[in-house]
Amino acid sequence: MTKIRLTELIAPSFYGLHRELKAELHDEVWCKGGRGSTKSTFISVQILLGLLKDSEANAVVTRRYQNELRDTVYGQFEWTIAKMGLGDYFKFQVAPMQIIYIPTGQKIVFKAADNPLKMKSINLGRGYVKYAWFEEADQFAGMEEIRNILQSLFRGENKKRIVFFSYNPPKSGRSWVNQEAKIPKPGRRVHHSTYLDVPPEWLGERFLADAEHLKKTNETAYRHEYLGEEVGTGLEVFNNVELRIITQDEIAVFDRIRQGLDFGYAVDPLCFERMHYDRMRRRLYLFTEISGLNLFNRQFWEKAQQYNDVWTIADSAEPKSIAELRSWGMKIKGAKKGPGSVEFGIKFLQDLEVIIIDPIRCPLAAKEFINYALETDREGNVKSQFPDKDNHSIDSVRYGLSEDMVQTTRRPIDKPPGW
Repeated sequence: MTKIRLTELIAPSFYGLHRELKAELHDEVWCKGGRGSTKSTFISVQILLGLLKDSEANAVVTRRYQNELRDTVYGQFEWTIAKMGLGDYFKFQVAPMQIIYIPTGQKIVFKAADNPLKMKSINLGRGYVKYAWFEEADQFAGMEEIRNILQSLFRGENKKRIVFFSYNPPKSGRSWVNQEAKIPKPGRRVHHSTYLDVPPEWLGERFLADAEHLKKTNETAYRHEYLGEEVGTGLEVFNNVELRIITQDEIAVFDRIRQGLDFGYAVDPLCFERMHYDRMRRRLYLFTEISGLNLFNRQFWEKAQQYNDVWTIADSAEPKSIAELRSWGMKIKGAKKGPGSVEFGIKFLQDLEVIIIDPIRCPLAAKEFINYALETDREGNVKSQFPDKDNHSIDSVRYGLSEDMVQTTRRPIDKPPGW
């Protein structure tokens, strides 16, 4: 067996992640990056090391379509095994497509997701599936499809499992994989790498020359293809959104609390957003949300009365609902509307330095702000108006900030009963 240093296989940007996986600190690892970032090499090395360490462990590697397996992930393992000097210890099969570790019979099985039934007919012979790898994860339909696959793979004993995702981030932040990777989750690790982190001699002069040429001729394409950046489609309304956990320590010092409410209808959810507006730094923090379909006023009030420390500004098109909530003691008033108020409000939000949304506390806002985009007609021309759909949290935020958007002379407001 030829000895080889891991530094000859793993780029420096992966050293820390390697140590974390060795200590089994993660259940999910999302490796994203551009061309030549060696993320696929890194994952194949980790899986092989894991199989050598645990004689009961097996791996399943999957892509969306069958015809993509042979020349990508299967070929990657052939290369990695040879590079590690382990070629004599593995048996390579194409039908069925699998690689077998001869001393123990452990397997690396390659399956396509275009036939779900095949995922349920994996014959390991011994042990359990410890590793799953979704290569080009962005080609899958979404997390629901992936969860269904994992439920088939991770059956049986309660053992440590690790799931790898690798992908070049799609251009649009609206892509499910870009959104999913931004959601904090216990056991989840997201790692971004580029070819700039890789020793140049690993890539070759031609690769580096092509990258440099694209950088000079089309910087946006270079940033997307080689740096793995979400460069957008040009239709996104909000390019200033940041999804992250907002800590209790941060919330404790928020002193400019605003609240907005968009009433729901038959097919639209009610949405209440509680936020902190940092006017000096032009930052907005969304940290509390109440939303849901068929959420009636009394049900909403039962959830919202703990946030009655400040006024809530609601959609003034629902005066009866506002009156009903005020009769129960809610500090609520209608937003002042006028011609162009929607466009003005959205442009106000666009002009903020950053809109920070906690995706755990405010899932609807996280989804809507990221996905909100201009529409095109049949000829591909961009429509000039902002779309009036899937914007309930956005409307709620607009209402909550309406008095901050313009300086107005306020009339005295009647206090609700009990105030």
